[in-house]
Amino acid sequence: MTRRFSLPLAALIVLIALVTAPLVAVRGAGRWLIRQDPLRSADIIVVLSGGMPWRAEEAARLFRLGEAHEVWVSRPDTPTDQLRAMGIQYLGEDYFNCQVLLHSGVPEAAVRVLPEKIVDTQQEVVEIAREMRRKEQTTVIIVTSPEHTRRVKVLWRKLVGDQPTAIVRAAFQDPFDKDHWWRNTRDTYSVVREWMGLMNAWVGLPVHPHSFVQSMPP
Repeated sequence: MTRRFSLPLAALIVLIALVTAPLVAVRGAGRWLIRQDPLRSADIIVVLSGGMPWRAEEAARLFRLGEAHEVWVSRPDTPTDQLRAMGIQYLGEDYFNCQVLLHSGVPEAAVRVLPEKIVDTQQEVVEIAREMRRKEQTTVIIVTSPEHTRRVKVLWRKLVGDQPTAIVRAAFQDPFDKDHWWRNTRDTYSVVREWMGLMNAWVGLPVHPHSFVQSMPP
């Protein structure tokens, strides 16, 4: 004889499912963001802005393994000119990333700072692809933080396509806690930012980098 659940027991099972499903989803929200590609050799390695010093350290490690013979560093937009007008010297993030690379064994001749200033990942992706095409390079290893990997892949596919080819790698020296990201403000902010960035990419990038918005007519 087939045993049937009583209505109260069935209701309890449904209630438990409704309560636990969101908890499981929240717990997995950080882990799901991590999606790196299998490692293989490339023309160049690029250190995306942010995540100092872990991204640059991982790029240097890959360089020492012989995965590429040149490391590029992106150049975030900073208030350098405004501070210089006040007599204040400001050394940007690109400077410190270069110093980390040199300290970690990358020769100075192999390090290059990209020429254009960027304000977000969208601009970084476009800048990297443009420079690669100009130099007729076909493959790049992009090093970023673990939680940033999926969005970088989505943006590259949307803005660049298959050529040049991007191999996205995570700097696991970064202390991002993928299983308990809600326990500190840094990881919480990272997860929220990544999900918002992904949603923006999925719906066609209607939210633009602020430098682009500022240049748009009213």
